[in-house]
Amino acid sequence: MGKIFISAGHGGFEGSFRDLSEMTGGAMETAELAATRDLVIAELRSRGISISIPSDDLNLTEAIAWINARATPQDVALSLQIDIANTSELRGTTAYYITNNALRKRQAEILTSALTKRVPEIINRGAKADTIASIGSLSFCRQISVPSILLELVFSNNSQDKLLMQTRRRDYAIGIADGLQAWINETATTIPVYTPSNRPTTIKPVTYPEININLNGQSYEEKGILVSGNVFVPADLVDRLGFDLNQIPLTCRLRYQSIVYIQAIALRELNTSVSWDSTTRTLHLKTIFKVFTGQIDQIMGVGNTSEVQMLMFLKNNNETVLTNYSDLPHIYREEAEIEGVNHDIAFCQMCIETGFLRFVKGIEPEQNNFASLGAAASSKTNGAGASFADQRTGVRAHIQQLKAYASNAPLFQPLVAPRFNLVARGIAPVLHQLTGRWAIDPLYDRKILSLIRRLYESAGIF
Repeated sequence: MGKIFISAGHGGFEGSFRDLSEMTGGAMETAELAATRDLVIAELRSRGISISIPSDDLNLTEAIAWINARATPQDVALSLQIDIANTSELRGTTAYYITNNALRKRQAEILTSALTKRVPEIINRGAKADTIASIGSLSFCRQISVPSILLELVFSNNSQDKLLMQTRRRDYAIGIADGLQAWINETATTIPVYTPSNRPTTIKPVTYPEININLNGQSYEEKGILVSGNVFVPADLVDRLGFDLNQIPLTCRLRYQSIVYIQAIALRELNTSVSWDSTTRTLHLKTIFKVFTGQIDQIMGVGNTSEVQMLMFLKNNNETVLTNYSDLPHIYREEAEIEGVNHDIAFCQMCIETGFLRFVKGIEPEQNNFASLGAAASSKTNGAGASFADQRTGVRAHIQQLKAYASNAPLFQPLVAPRFNLVARGIAPVLHQLTGRWAIDPLYDRKILSLIRRLYESAGIF
């Protein structure tokens, strides 16, 4: 049996972005996690299970490196986290695992089941693939060299969840320990343990299966490799695409058989479409045309998708949209074209703000507010944001507010955006400049860009 690495609340900056899905909300949440972790550790040690803990002073990248430097094949790693949601109604515990890994999914289910068995009042939100995270993947699930799972215990902005963990912390710890013990016992049965009498005289080198690479519709001459569910491509391919390797974190690289490989998912941040065909074991890479590269984040400009492509993208993410919003893509294209705004950006921002028209941020559908626009100072809305008479007026207000930030040009339509005149005109012509102005989420622009890339992938534009 190996040891268990337990990380609690390690979060921080990845590249230049703070990953909110991999960090806790503040000092209080950090203290809650630390207290729970300490009880879990005490419980596991009382059962004779070996534990190793990265220092609380480390950020996420450093904690991952610390674990990888000390891990052996028999070990497992668990990250304890506290979630936060846009609404205080969400509750429960969730275990995240690396996508397309059935074994890890089952092990994640073991953890949530053990915890909710010990504390039945907890809502079991189950095991979820890490690809549903806002940035597309979770580093703790992918960059740890041993089996790893990220367990979110509660939602910090739900009073019932917080009270439950504070009053039943001991039961939380026992439930987590039960799940971890079951997990590591299962892992131990699948990994041979060598004693001096049967230890092999030579250690076989690690080998990874090869995968095919298709680049812009053509078969690439070199092969990639598959490592713990992650696809890696030769670094030479990245150089040949003209990308700067310095933009890719060192944690996304590995050296294998004297060749440096890059984690394929990291290429998405370099305007490259990444998709996987499991039947042919082929990684498909498509690069955006250079004309897109300089325009994809420019708010003023022309979009590239058609109304049908936008509508199908909406439907694929929310099957009910056709009932009430079948004309919305047409309205967005039309209103954006009139004011010279990139409709792809406006449309994807709408998808982020409304949760693909599910309206999860406290704004009601009948408000026709598709971008979380605030009301004018003189309007009394009880903090629920601005309201508009119909969908077209709501879209027009969204487009006008984008134009206020991105341009000094006059409007061509009558003013309907309630806070248009409160903006320093032209202060944010590029998408990343909206972060901190339109929303406080430090990943705001990155989420919109990620959605634009997904839209282009679904439309076959690149």
